[in-house]
Amino acid sequence: MAQAQHNSQQIDSKSQTFAAHFATVGPKLRFITLAAIIVAMTLIVIKTIAWRMTGSVALLGSLLDSVMDFMISVVNFFVVRHALTPADYEHRFGHGKAEALAALAQGAIIILSALFLIKESIALFIAPQLVTHGLIGISVIAFSILVTLVLVYAQKRIAKITGSIAISADSMHYKGDLYMNLGVIFALVLSVYGGMRFADPILGLIVAGLLLYNAYRIMLEASNQLMDRELPDHEREKIKAIILSHPQVRGLHDLRTRHAGTQKFIQCHVELDRHIALIHAHDISDAIEARIMEAFPESEVLIHQDPEGYEEITKLERS
Repeated sequence: MAQAQHNSQQIDSKSQTFAAHFATVGPKLRFITLAAIIVAMTLIVIKTIAWRMTGSVALLGSLLDSVMDFMISVVNFFVVRHALTPADYEHRFGHGKAEALAALAQGAIIILSALFLIKESIALFIAPQLVTHGLIGISVIAFSILVTLVLVYAQKRIAKITGSIAISADSMHYKGDLYMNLGVIFALVLSVYGGMRFADPILGLIVAGLLLYNAYRIMLEASNQLMDRELPDHEREKIKAIILSHPQVRGLHDLRTRHAGTQKFIQCHVELDRHIALIHAHDISDAIEARIMEAFPESEVLIHQDPEGYEEITKLERS
């Protein structure tokens, strides 16, 4: 009974910590996911009108990309909220990996849109057509670039603050849109004013290639989180420096780190004088934990105390 009560108190304490974290980053994530949906919806409407008027496959590619943006942003809208849900009895590490699962879905959607665009571009090579109403298409894409620039700037700032992989993936995709849309304008100019019929489908294939590259990067980052890849080397070195800076720490081993959503998980073994009292060892661990969480506010830290020289440490554990 006493043990069950202790476990319940631990979960309640972690829930309160996570609730404080959510109170800090939650509003920012809610704002940026909603903003992305609004931007994507606006671009879908104006690009659909422009595509119907111009018949440009390059513009169709940009439209398809906006449709994918909308679908991805809607998924993010719900997934980010689920990922920030505090830990519960079934998910004691929280729900952060929901973001990585969503990112995998994003990558799959982007791949499908790229394959469709390749198909349409090849069809135009077989039966080339001149683009009409080019000025309308150019104006729409120029507006898209301006709106996307503002959104990417906001997304990058919030992704840096929160560490959200879903927002980072969305920002990466929108950033690719900027280069894509510049290419669309170039293709429209060549098609309309230069009479180059193949400029439009060629750009369509280039856009498809950019989509596939973005899908690869998004899915790679998502798989790294799902496979519990270690934090970057510079962050691990910073953690080690913090731990070893404590005057009573004799050594450190078995440092393990991972990232899930906006939260980092850090655990390690610290080597202490074998003759100190357990309560003293506990106080040392608490002090180290506080310093790590000061440097990494979004982290959960677990420290195990070992008597110095008691265990045989492997090369991997020392790394």
